[in-house]
Amino acid sequence: MRYTEIGNTGLKISNLAFGASSLGSVFHETKEAECIKAVETAIEGGINFIDVSPYYGHYKAETVLGKALKIIPRDKYYLSTKVGRYGKDGVNTWDYSGKRATESVYESLERLNIDYIDIINVHDIEFQAALPGGLQKVVDETLPALVELKKKGIVGHVGITDLQLENLKWVIDHSEEGTVESILNFCHYCLNDDKLTDYLDYFESKGIGVINASPLSMGLLTKRGVPDWHPAPKPLVEACAKAAQYCYEQGYPIEKLAIQYSVSNPRIAGTLFSSANPENVKRNIDWANEEPDWELVKKVQEIVGDQQRVSWANS
Repeated sequence: MRYTEIGNTGLKISNLAFGASSLGSVFHETKEAECIKAVETAIEGGINFIDVSPYYGHYKAETVLGKALKIIPRDKYYLSTKVGRYGKDGVNTWDYSGKRATESVYESLERLNIDYIDIINVHDIEFQAALPGGLQKVVDETLPALVELKKKGIVGHVGITDLQLENLKWVIDHSEEGTVESILNFCHYCLNDDKLTDYLDYFESKGIGVINASPLSMGLLTKRGVPDWHPAPKPLVEACAKAAQYCYEQGYPIEKLAIQYSVSNPRIAGTLFSSANPENVKRNIDWANEEPDWELVKKVQEIVGDQQRVSWANS
């Protein structure tokens, strides 16, 4: 496992990191005991960075993760969670106000059974772009509230997350230097989309650490194929399915290649994957510790062809 500092935060994290969304039964119903074992397996395998959000499972992921963290020494992991996206009784809600952000952090601390959050993120800022005040509200209200919590020692570092890289850059450009210390972006450093590389020079010039997520591109890069809810356009889905079939015929699962590719760039501190299955966690760790077959990477990207870097709107 490679460990890389997130920007200038001093946090050296594993190149494969644990995303806890699955613990919220986001993709399918999960068993609590198995979820807790999955977290333990991740830590035992050398993973030292865990990411979660109140939004995942509408507070369930944080609650289940909190039970797991009760039995794991605090010095074994760094933890990030988020503010801005919430939900209750199956209804999604958004609130990027400074007041709600502050309340949310204290609520997360309680659910997670910890007294300190290493990184607090503003979650999926593009949703605020469509609300009154737009992204400027993140700059003027959400981020300052989190900086105040940093001054109090409640959180260690402040970050932002989004699918749209342009939004991340806009908020950084319009914020006081040093406010944003890390970014979390998903589905833009995987076999079918490497757009994140276009922004690495920019983030590095600002001293901002980069975290990648969803090496399987939310299910596009799997033999099983995408779930019904996946927002990718049909031509991209079909291209990735062809690539998955080709890898299967070579005896090299596309999931394995995707994990290996996503953790291979030393300029990206860590890549988050999510699973509530301990065996899958262990397998992914084993894969991440091996070099990818670069010839196969090239072939897969040829098969994806003109669908490379085709994206979609967040949902």
